[in-house]
Amino acid sequence: MKHYLQFNDFNADEYAYLLERAAFIKKKFKAYEKYQPLTDRTLAMIFEKASTRTRVSFEAGMYQMGGSVVHLTTGDSQLGRAEPIEDSARVISRMTDLVMIRTFEQTKIERFAQYSRVPVINGLTNEFHPCQILADIFTFIEHRGSIAGKVVAWVGDGNNMANTWLQAADLLGFTVHVSTPGGYEVDEKLAFGARTPRAGCYQVFANPLDACRGADLVTTDVWTSMGYEAENEKRKKAFADWCVDEAMMAVAKPEALFMHCLPAHRGEEVQAEVIDGPQSVVWDEAENRMHVQKALMEYLLLGRIA
Repeated sequence: MKHYLQFNDFNADEYAYLLERAAFIKKKFKAYEKYQPLTDRTLAMIFEKASTRTRVSFEAGMYQMGGSVVHLTTGDSQLGRAEPIEDSARVISRMTDLVMIRTFEQTKIERFAQYSRVPVINGLTNEFHPCQILADIFTFIEHRGSIAGKVVAWVGDGNNMANTWLQAADLLGFTVHVSTPGGYEVDEKLAFGARTPRAGCYQVFANPLDACRGADLVTTDVWTSMGYEAENEKRKKAFADWCVDEAMMAVAKPEALFMHCLPAHRGEEVQAEVIDGPQSVVWDEAENRMHVQKALMEYLLLGRIA
């Protein structure tokens, strides 16, 4: 049994397989061909952090694959009434086949997985967002081919998305140019743990314009992630020069793409002209969450399909 708690949980060969399966599954979806390998399987979705894309993509995806879904929040389950995580894991995993958790601390999902009898998927934690980066890489491949050897510019907060991009670059052979305001840097020890990252998998730039220079993909996220709302005004001041604008896209490669995991705040982390412009693929990126997660659920439950 495998869990998917951070991007490092799979290797490059597994990602090659998953991305191929996602393309196969998406092709069937677009052709209105029924594909239901997860009939009679049940996904439990546990939300401590609210979500639009995570809920819709997992729920719609599981139904399309023939399975069913149980939706839980801390407000309507014992998870919000001080039941130990370990006990919740023991119970929920006896009644379902797969669990997706969207929560705050990574330690919570790790504790749940330790006591779960079924695979656990990270739908987002403060530290990592592997399903989103999997969708982003799939989207890049759809539009531009292999991401190996390419340059991804990360402009903004050194958050869960940035951590996961670094893990992906290390595993899949591309480079991330990271630019964050002072005090909001990526923590390499958090991103890589005990693993020694591949030399050159990321570079740090003080100036976001320099980070974008020659990039194949420019991407960002909100300045204030969920759970950090009390810092919002402070962050707005600190991040004022880290808005992805047309000048940043102009120094990237002419064929560079723009991505954002959404929801976006136009005029803060990205100009409207960029996110709504011709280089933006944010809507494909959002849809692809569903397709890669369908491939992920299939793999965790059924293994490789010949």
